[in-house]
Amino acid sequence: MRIIFLSTPEFGIASLEKLIESPKHEVVAVVTQCDKPSGRGNHLKQSAIKEFALSKGLKVLTYEKISRDGLEDLRNLKPDIMITCAYGQILSQAIIDIPKYGIINVHASLLPKYRGASPIQTCIIKGESETGITIMQTEAGLDTGDILSRATTKIGEEETAGELSERLSHLGAELLLSTLDDIECGETQPEKQQHANATITTKINKEDCYINFNKSAKQVKCLILGANPDPIATTRLGKDLVKIYRARVAYDLPDSGKEVGEIIEPSSAKRGVFVQCGTGVLEIVEAQFAGGKVLPAKQLFGGRKFAIGMKFEPVLFPEI
Repeated sequence: MRIIFLSTPEFGIASLEKLIESPKHEVVAVVTQCDKPSGRGNHLKQSAIKEFALSKGLKVLTYEKISRDGLEDLRNLKPDIMITCAYGQILSQAIIDIPKYGIINVHASLLPKYRGASPIQTCIIKGESETGITIMQTEAGLDTGDILSRATTKIGEEETAGELSERLSHLGAELLLSTLDDIECGETQPEKQQHANATITTKINKEDCYINFNKSAKQVKCLILGANPDPIATTRLGKDLVKIYRARVAYDLPDSGKEVGEIIEPSSAKRGVFVQCGTGVLEIVEAQFAGGKVLPAKQLFGGRKFAIGMKFEPVLFPEI
């Protein structure tokens, strides 16, 4: 099939690579978001998909508003199908009507749960034990189309959003190829979504990731893992901001009776830094002080950055 592939982040690379390798399909163009200013110099930065597509010699198109600016280009390419994979723009009905087989979307959750912008982060933050990939027929709504196929996977107890995203990207790529085969053979069995069960996710900002140790150790752990690799969960120790990258629940330690947020006696020098939460004890595994390196917490403890009796407090000022 002649395919136009629409994607922006690294998550879409595995699917695009599978399409390029497939002798059954031809990627006639890749559509991605426009280059964005990045870094202190505000230099324009290409999306991960654009960099990869150009390295493979593919035609790349960018539009500020695809439904306004891209209609003629996409029609002229005469695609059999278009595929979206975390593209980042809502498509008009006129765009959806261009391909023979319409548009399908590779979505990183088990729809209708976790529609929207941050399904991977949100499912970890919410403490889900499993997630997956849904391939759906795109319609003019936010992840509301019929389900064409699904694949499920367990979420690791200490898996970060970045690690889960990497796994789901490959799971999605495999499911995409088999779903395209079914579409071409007329063997799909579309399933209507149960819209009453839908949940909508929004972009996770750094303010959403300020740690509240009054919550349970599991809730804090899930926030930390869900915020990694971006925007990273943050707390305050005295005047210092501390970013926490990895943590686990210390199931073997009882509540200490200390104040919420207080660093308590470690059970072993080989382990991390232990913090009393509203319920349960959290072990900080990896952290970073402003201007410093990301280090195992036990090294920061040994260097007295962390000490027993110190107390983490809410972030009361914006991170700079």
